[in-house]
Amino acid sequence: MWELGGKSCQSRLLIGTAGYPSLEILHQAVVASKAEIVTVSLKREDPTNRCGQRFWDIINSLSSLVLPNTAGCRQAKEAIYIAEMAREIFSTHWIKLEISGDDMLLQPDPFELLKAARTLIEMGFEVFPFCTEDYIVCQKLYDLGCHILMPWGAPIGSGKGLLNPFGLKLLRTRLPDATLIVDAGIGSPMHAMQALMLGYDAVLVNSAIAQALDPVAMASAFSLAVESGYVAHQAGIMPETDFAHASTPLEQTYFGAR
Repeated sequence: MWELGGKSCQSRLLIGTAGYPSLEILHQAVVASKAEIVTVSLKREDPTNRCGQRFWDIINSLSSLVLPNTAGCRQAKEAIYIAEMAREIFSTHWIKLEISGDDMLLQPDPFELLKAARTLIEMGFEVFPFCTEDYIVCQKLYDLGCHILMPWGAPIGSGKGLLNPFGLKLLRTRLPDATLIVDAGIGSPMHAMQALMLGYDAVLVNSAIAQALDPVAMASAFSLAVESGYVAHQAGIMPETDFAHASTPLEQTYFGAR
């Protein structure tokens, strides 16, 4: 068990809900993933839209914790408005804060992110900022009161994995008390396992599951990978060396060289 924003969780896999071939497959994939937290975008999925009612019925049927996000926002004031709407609709003070500074890269705007985070924390929100692996930005967010940080592994939907493992490892080392969740860029279960092996607390995956040939099977694969990566980190991974070291030295054995 681990704690996230005051809630006890068992799975270290969070799952996104966009881009699935059908709502039925979305439902099956979330169940197969064993994820207890799903993230949804209010800006892209309007809860008041009757055409999207079936989507919200599926979300409500999952008995999962909902992490609303502000995906699609470009300014702090817009993200704050969406967060207030989410708190009213879902009766939660959780908000995944996303503010994009570029339509092509979808890279977070650190200036608007810090501005919005400060206001939302003052308003009583538990802010999950989506950011890059930039240590200075992450430290400033943490100092504001964002104790859960969501740095990307690579640009959203790219599937490139952990492009800067050094930067991610640095965050883990310099922010030992923060809850760190790799969000975006993960393309395979191997990438998720690597994040957990670096000591990250969890990963959030969407496209890598939703766009797989078999999203349900892939969701199950991610569940296994995250568990394996966490156990491996806890077990203590052997250090790398530049030279060969025999696992069974010949010295002091019955058949050793004389």
